[in-house]
Amino acid sequence: MDHGNVDGLGFLASAPGRGGLLSWIGSTDHKRIGLLYMGCIVFMFFCGSILGMILRLKLMTPGSTLVGPQTYNAMFTLHGVIMIFLVVIPSIPASLGNILLPLQIGAEDVSFPRLNLFSWWLYVLGAVLALVSIFTGTGAPDTGWTFYVPFSERTTTNVSMAVTAVTILGFSSILTGLNFVTTIHRLRAPGMTWTRLPLFVWSLYATAWIQVLATPILGITLALVFAERVLHLGLFDPGRGGDPLLYQHLFWIYSHPAVYIMVLPAMGVISDIIPVFARKNIFGYKMIAFSSLAIAFAGSLVWAHHMFTSGMSDTAVLVFSFLTFIVAIPSAIKVFNWVSTLYKGSISVDPPLLFSLGFIFMFSVGGLTGLVQGSAGTDIHVHDTYFIVGHFHYVIFGGTGLGLFAALHFWLPKIFGRMYDKTVAKLSFWIILAGMNLLYFPMFILGLEGLPRRYYDYLPKYAHGQMLSTVGSWILAVGLVMMFANLYRGIRRGPLAGDNPWGAATLEWTTSSPPPADNFATEPVVTRGPYDFRGVARRD
Repeated sequence: MDHGNVDGLGFLASAPGRGGLLSWIGSTDHKRIGLLYMGCIVFMFFCGSILGMILRLKLMTPGSTLVGPQTYNAMFTLHGVIMIFLVVIPSIPASLGNILLPLQIGAEDVSFPRLNLFSWWLYVLGAVLALVSIFTGTGAPDTGWTFYVPFSERTTTNVSMAVTAVTILGFSSILTGLNFVTTIHRLRAPGMTWTRLPLFVWSLYATAWIQVLATPILGITLALVFAERVLHLGLFDPGRGGDPLLYQHLFWIYSHPAVYIMVLPAMGVISDIIPVFARKNIFGYKMIAFSSLAIAFAGSLVWAHHMFTSGMSDTAVLVFSFLTFIVAIPSAIKVFNWVSTLYKGSISVDPPLLFSLGFIFMFSVGGLTGLVQGSAGTDIHVHDTYFIVGHFHYVIFGGTGLGLFAALHFWLPKIFGRMYDKTVAKLSFWIILAGMNLLYFPMFILGLEGLPRRYYDYLPKYAHGQMLSTVGSWILAVGLVMMFANLYRGIRRGPLAGDNPWGAATLEWTTSSPPPADNFATEPVVTRGPYDFRGVARRD
């Protein structure tokens, strides 16, 4: 049913005797906590984007321009720390996962609501410390987001506070993962069998296991860096008998699976959206579900392909190269099944589907260029060049970013009960897609021509590619501002969306928009799969 006025209804309404800011920052409602995450992540996204824009301006022409070398090092370090640890990793799981997971399995909340709120507070604490590290101590950290030793042990900049911030963020991620695994096992509605779980839930489940099993390694590693700086233990510093390769192994044992923490939830989003706009049951449900687990498992075994040039035996190179190619199989299964679902479907080209198609394109380019790095021979040529920067941004921003934007356009009408302007949304999509490709594709050429990444200056022969990338960043910024302004305007003053504007079949669309505090008026009983559209109609 449609509400005459959605403002102040559902979970957005203040609880009796508790209003204002306190009703949000002290709430244990998973939907409110998800929105708190979303607000923080959007804010940090703008901070990271502004840093990226300034870096692009500095790199537009060769020579010493705009900022000095030390400021440049600090800015790309903070751009990486903010975008990786404060935006991309928590973006979909912590915000939309928190809001949608209980709704999609028919639960009232997550298993541990207070722990869920505590996770958000840890996120806020980590974010504050990361930002404070810019302005305190002896200067903003300048090591890059990987904090490679021995430089991170010896630099006099504020690395200790930055690694403390990332360690705290890691604990926030672990607690969220624990909560999700327990919730999926224990709080499913009657009839919600494992083969009736929405694929977004499957992706969150696989992601949560990576968070629980891999993230502690990051926490321990960065705690050791802190101890090295303070106590001079000699674990990683070769000058004290330590081994810097040990740090690289420990760091990438977490950080490569972390790529899948970023991408898997976006894959779940795409798996939920495509059947709705093709009006078909998804092709290969079980294969997509199990491929999420396969990616989580195989992705945990390939960390050393980041270290082909660091020094390892030929046998080790062969094994890790082979395992890297194995990861491509479950990823390809997903892409082929999405395309098969669209085949002969009754397709509605609405904004969520457009962003989903953009995800498939960008992720495919990123995935195929990843094979260049999985092969040791070609990896040695492109290692630490702009080719890596292009590949990484195609996968993470082109993939996860567009997956997040698809999710926002799909589920915000459910969360807030109002619709945005679809024409503006489609226009912003095309501008964003054009901007992304103009920004990142020249980096492949620059990398193949030998331009190293992270360098403050470069030879004039690379200037044309850098200029194109910078112009691309301006176009991308225009599209992003247009998209977020349209979504914000829709949330504030858009037309009423109704309970199920897209005609989706998963459980969250059976409750009101916005959902009530307890999610469902009565406990739902599941009798069919999440993509069975019999008897489900679109609003328009």
